Amino acid sequence: MIEKSEIAKPIIQMSNASVPLVHKVEILDEAGRRKEVYIPGERSLTIYLDKREVITLMTLGGSPEALVLGYLRNQRLVEFPEDIESIQVDWETDSAAVKTRRSTVNIDAITSKRVVTTGCGQGTMFGGLIEEMGGLRLSEGPQLSQEAIFELIDQIRTRDTIYKTSGSVHACAVFERVASGKVSLLHFIEDVGRHNAVDAISGLMWLTGKTGRDLIFFTTGRLTSEMVIKGAQMGIPFLLTRSGVTHMALELAKKTNLTLLSRCSGKHFEIYNAPERVIFAKQPQ
Repeated sequence: MIEKSEIAKPIIQMSNASVPLVHKVEILDEAGRRKEVYIPGERSLTIYLDKREVITLMTLGGSPEALVLGYLRNQRLVEFPEDIESIQVDWETDSAAVKTRRSTVNIDAITSKRVVTTGCGQGTMFGGLIEEMGGLRLSEGPQLSQEAIFELIDQIRTRDTIYKTSGSVHACAVFERVASGKVSLLHFIEDVGRHNAVDAISGLMWLTGKTGRDLIFFTTGRLTSEMVIKGAQMGIPFLLTRSGVTHMALELAKKTNLTLLSRCSGKHFEIYNAPERVIFAKQPQ
């Protein structure tokens, strides 16, 4: 019997919709001086699944097709990427039309329960995702060295970003552990909400069939329950943030065996769960 993952995945027809990510505006500073500065764009994007309106997201618009795909994946509105025939984003109508080859999902049952999350731009989760986390637990290992964590933080710090130009956005990234013990950046996404950025990364991983076991996820925003749920769904054992961790996120990380690191800046980090995955250069006191 051929497993689903072994079947050649049909190509998803996708638009390549682009919009300006930053805009130049004129302001007055505290001394009454005129200045030109850049601010990030923010657009609404309404997702239609087989002509059915699902949700409207507020987004920067940098990777809209990947965002839509990742959102459908993380909300379990589509079971497999090969079930999707096309994703067409149209910025004239601020819409994303998704056409499926077939649907094996009971959308009514999933969307009947909606949770408004703490995600920037007001994130939404459908269904009983939190309740279902009890049945998902990541395997023990792999491990990540202290030096690799410092290298990852430094790569984020030195990267040329929209945030450095205009502020007001969050960034998410996934790194892969390589044979040398170092880390290599796979995807870097910025958006007005961290939940959008992680969905876009999830969509890119789904397109390439990339599993999460050897990946490390980093976000500039706080780690909430929503972020832990999505990290666990992608099978990524390491979640790092420059910010903090909520209590529900920590409880879910314990249930799913995720390693949480917060306050990651320079040579500093704090481990909140599953510290056995981190290899210290010297044993901590």
